[in-house]
Amino acid sequence: MAPLVRSTPALPVRHVHLGLGAFHRAHQAWYTHVAGDAGIAAFTGRRPDAAVPLAAQDGLYHLLVRSASGDRAELVTSLSGAYDGADLSAWTEAVASPSVGVLTLTVTEAAYRRSPSGSLDLSDPSVAADVASIPGGVAQTVPGRLVLALASRRASDAGPIAVVPCDNLLDNGPTVASVVVALAGAVSASLAEWISSNVSFVSTTIDRITPATTASDIAEVASLTGFADAAPVVTEPFTEWVLAGAFPSGRPAWEVGGARFVDDVTPFEQRKLWLLNGSHSLLAYAAPLRGHATVASAVADPVCREWVESWFELASVFLPFSSPDLAPYRASLLERYENPRIRHNLSQIAMDGSLKLPIRVLPVVTQARAAGVMPLAGAVALAGWIAHLRRGVDVRDPRASELIPLAQADDETAVRSLLGVLDAALAEDKELISVIVETLRDLTR
Repeated sequence: MAPLVRSTPALPVRHVHLGLGAFHRAHQAWYTHVAGDAGIAAFTGRRPDAAVPLAAQDGLYHLLVRSASGDRAELVTSLSGAYDGADLSAWTEAVASPSVGVLTLTVTEAAYRRSPSGSLDLSDPSVAADVASIPGGVAQTVPGRLVLALASRRASDAGPIAVVPCDNLLDNGPTVASVVVALAGAVSASLAEWISSNVSFVSTTIDRITPATTASDIAEVASLTGFADAAPVVTEPFTEWVLAGAFPSGRPAWEVGGARFVDDVTPFEQRKLWLLNGSHSLLAYAAPLRGHATVASAVADPVCREWVESWFELASVFLPFSSPDLAPYRASLLERYENPRIRHNLSQIAMDGSLKLPIRVLPVVTQARAAGVMPLAGAVALAGWIAHLRRGVDVRDPRASELIPLAQADDETAVRSLLGVLDAALAEDKELISVIVETLRDLTR
């Protein structure tokens, strides 16, 4: 089997990325590859693991694109360097380079260290440690590493830069800006002022299902290509990227790959968060109670499919799109969910529910209740989440130690308490609580 090595030099680095996981390599790195005009210096977020095989094969890897009709392998060449995120010297040097105009991020919602109000949690011990250590050139959190890198860019007089968060946060550009400026302000008022004046925070919405790569996937890539690729990524044919904001130092030609640049991403963001992510969360919590482990398995179950379609009907009422505009998007979601070649594990989607539900499910539930509608499909999602917490198995959530004990109370108390964690107003809605309690009993009966 032939080793995977470059036959031509890597492109000069114009794009830096934090969060070197499978999604980045299926999404932003693929768009930069298709643009063909920039290389990426990519850094891991939490662990060095992803960088090791990629560095060994010169940043090259394959996308294994799985459609219902079969697989194809596509070589991606945009990674000019793959680095351990703990290498702060390489990190700050990369962001401080005048040739770099873009810094993208895929680090998950929890990594931004926000308080329940959405602002930076300055009481977080790791955030507090960063405030003290950034002047000495050390940071451990994502906001801290951003501030450290931007301070280095300021010191090198490298000019403005665009920060492009690609995580599922509402208004992710302004949201990340507020976190970064708040941490910078705790370190240095002048640094915070420089960031506010020289750093553009671009809002985005992103979409491409990317399940975990297995040993059989690696073998399939070898069979299709003849190369020994230790770091392939599995993905679906569909991809979407919508961006709004300024790029003061230029950017790769992502539109070549189909990226859309708009004045306001909010309608696209809501459509994706409520329809795709909302239905994913519903399935992640409720479908395992019917014995399902993947999205494809769940949506093949008529009961689960009815939940999803009911959720689509409910959420669509509150989206700024007409029914004819939404119909193709909804149909495409079901087609993607049904793809038998994509193993999208429900346990992966279920992570960080206390952060995801407030932006995926609660906006629809809240608007429905304000309109006098009982959101039955929303009750399935919320009851499923409570059942998930009650089982206490594979609960991966930054508030797990608080939430799991609350879920062990009697049904009504558990529902009221856990709704209160998500939204205090909903915890006072007796009719909604009653419906969620009954739904919880139905699901677990």
